[in-house]
Amino acid sequence: MENKDYRILIVDDEEDILELLSYNLKSEGYHVETCLSGPIALERYPEFKPDLIVLDIMMPGMDGIEVCQTIRAANNGQDILITFLTARVESFTQVAALDAGGDDYITKPIKPNVFKSKIRSILRRHPKNVATDEKEDIVFDTFKVNMSKYSITIDDKEINLPKKEFDLLALLVSDTGRVFKRQEILNKVWGTDVMVGDRTIDVHIRKLREKIGSKYIYTLKGVGYKFSND
Repeated sequence: MENKDYRILIVDDEEDILELLSYNLKSEGYHVETCLSGPIALERYPEFKPDLIVLDIMMPGMDGIEVCQTIRAANNGQDILITFLTARVESFTQVAALDAGGDDYITKPIKPNVFKSKIRSILRRHPKNVATDEKEDIVFDTFKVNMSKYSITIDDKEINLPKKEFDLLALLVSDTGRVFKRQEILNKVWGTDVMVGDRTIDVHIRKLREKIGSKYIYTLKGVGYKFSND
């Protein structure tokens, strides 16, 4: 896809940061809009329909974590990539950002060329870049995984999942009965260029079990997880 086909929303409470990032992305041909707060972003994104949101974590009133969680909980927020922008480098901040539904994070300060390269890397993961003929639904009796809608249906009840939870489930159901090792899950769901810990997997597995029930996903302690519909 050409850069002009991508829509990027930048959310930060510092106007100079918005101006700098927006200028650099527009120079690459992206369609860019900016917001100075989380509540404004939540009002704006459904109409703007961004492919990617660059979201500052530390904002007054409503921080980026809350904004991300709200978007991920909405049915119209599943295909949006979200990368956090943060000056904090503590591992717990990065883990919290990814656990909230973020796809990546960018640490401030960042040089413009590095920032643009990072954005290109993140956008390569967008669902638009996945061939539609590879998205075949997976069905096990009353359990259906809809690969195009990022949703599952259990006993005729549709459940929409945040993208990372769906990606994790899709990986497990791609080879039922097989135990996927933790490192393989990290590499295939989060990518090798994103540093996340084992706790991230555990949190997403717990959230999946809360939504689909505990009988489908099994844990092999010290090794990984598998999906079974037996």
